[in-house]
Amino acid sequence: MGMTASVLAVDAGNSKTDVAVVAADGQVLATARGGGFRPPAVGVEAAVDVVAEAVRRAFADAAVTSADHVSACLANADFPVEEEQLAAALHARAWGTTVEVRNDTFAILRAGVTEPRGVAVVCGAGINCVGMHPDGNTARFPAIGRISGDWGGGWGLAEEALWFAARAEDGRGEPTALAHALPAHFRLDSMYALIEALHLEHIEPLRRHELTPVLFATAADGDPVARAIVDRLADEVVTMATVALTRLGLLEEETPVVLGGGVLAAGHTQLDDRIRDLLAERAPKAVARVVRARPVLGAVLLGLDRVGAGAEAHERVRSEYVT
Repeated sequence: MGMTASVLAVDAGNSKTDVAVVAADGQVLATARGGGFRPPAVGVEAAVDVVAEAVRRAFADAAVTSADHVSACLANADFPVEEEQLAAALHARAWGTTVEVRNDTFAILRAGVTEPRGVAVVCGAGINCVGMHPDGNTARFPAIGRISGDWGGGWGLAEEALWFAARAEDGRGEPTALAHALPAHFRLDSMYALIEALHLEHIEPLRRHELTPVLFATAADGDPVARAIVDRLADEVVTMATVALTRLGLLEEETPVVLGGGVLAAGHTQLDDRIRDLLAERAPKAVARVVRARPVLGAVLLGLDRVGAGAEAHERVRSEYVT
């Protein structure tokens, strides 16, 4: 029987995995980073193997062989059935006595609040929103794209910008500076050339997300079409937050609304100001704040909540992650 830590925290996103091994008093014994977690692309076992490699290194550094509790916040855990499947896969690895799997958006929420209470909207490649109440109730959306009613996220914004730019160039739509700015980003002279390059994959499909910052820069320069897209995103963020607050019965009490992910943490003035204006109108008690802490902090705090750690342990771990 080897040594046991209190919590093994895992934050596994599409592009990287962060792991932390934490003692009961909140001391971070070891951390490790691994590759992306993509069960839909590679299957559950192969995806968990990527996490296992980082866990092995962290356990070795911490000189422990297991933990009391595994707190895992995972990308692509969008439905309870997926959480159950992933929890079973993690349980089989015997890293801890108990295992709790949540969608990775919960890690960002918990990293941004002092107690397990509030709502988070995350806008990175996609868009998602979750909420939690101290009584254990949660609010969430499937958040898998257009078929689940989502609009926004870096991918969606890039697609929207391309749509307006294409129509501006060929005359179906109103003029917009995006028609020049988007192709210029790839050193091309027309939307026609950009559409062809994307279609024939002369430009890698993944590089499409590079157009999101171009959209925000064009909006900041005053382009009405670009500004309207940014305004629509603000509206979407506030709609999701308000629905989650309503479901949890938190609309009438002061509640944190945590904003995270690359797009919301970037400090786009127009977006930030409009989110705050719309929140003041629709959820006046909500307190908006941007979280920039690494999400694995949230996975650690959720784990400490679960093992009943005291306030000092929470403070200690937070001070290690928030500088």
